[in-house]
Amino acid sequence: MTAPDDGFRSGFVTVVGRPNVGKSTLVNRLVGQKVSIVSDRPQTTRSAIRGVRTTDTSQIVFVDTPGLHRPRTLLGERTNQRARDALDEVDVICVVVEANAAYGPGDRFAADLARAAHTPAVLVINKLDAATPDQILDHVASAAGELGAFDAYVPLSARTGDGVPALVEELEPRLPPGPRYFPDGVVTDQPETFLAAELVREQLLRVARDELPHSIAVTVEPDDDPPARGRDASDGDLLRLLVTIRVERESQKGIVIGKGGAVLKGALTEARRELEALLGTRVYMATRVKVERDWQRRPQSLDRLGFDA
Repeated sequence: MTAPDDGFRSGFVTVVGRPNVGKSTLVNRLVGQKVSIVSDRPQTTRSAIRGVRTTDTSQIVFVDTPGLHRPRTLLGERTNQRARDALDEVDVICVVVEANAAYGPGDRFAADLARAAHTPAVLVINKLDAATPDQILDHVASAAGELGAFDAYVPLSARTGDGVPALVEELEPRLPPGPRYFPDGVVTDQPETFLAAELVREQLLRVARDELPHSIAVTVEPDDDPPARGRDASDGDLLRLLVTIRVERESQKGIVIGKGGAVLKGALTEARRELEALLGTRVYMATRVKVERDWQRRPQSLDRLGFDA
């Protein structure tokens, strides 16, 4: 952390909302680089993920949170709690809703949590590119009555970037004068192993059947014992990782692997390509697929996988 510059502002902004409103897409757009995986499956984000936006005048640390939902498993309860915890000790809260959908119970719940935090809050009306002008006007006009008062209302499209500069203009003045928490060029504080696990899970979500997404858990650790045949002088810049994919039933294992290993191979290839671009180094992934029955509902399994209470 470097000392504050004259006039420089910095702080933390939490992004909350119900599932699938575009929180992760928005954080990636604000940061200018992919730091959070994106999927059309509900509850894709399971952890609070930090993305860093640094300019000459400010540094904003955005906290992407799991979608607030009615939980059906212990995992759902714990991800909801992570979203609530991310509202503590931040400078601004962004509540994200959809411009092309009516306000619902999930939106009201997110708005209530933001107000209870007694922190400046901005309502972000996302997906302008999928809404009509009348829908957008109706959302802005009815927001206070439907969700309560906010400090600002910003319509935008996280997908196209339209309106995103206006959101930054609302956030920066609400940050306190402060230091650079992260050096220039740093866009996330997530370790390599976490990034790799999320990228693999994102690729599997794209090809998995409807019953599978919530059953997939991916963990990654350094591969400190690579096969002897892979050790040579040219491997000095090679990052070796051991990827463990967990599912809840034996039948799901076959879905993840695919015929002749095609599904798993394709997911790893794409995840490795993205990780290499992000880290600027070559990556090798050794992989194993395990069955851990009902891990979403077992406290010990969740603790071991990093979803501790």
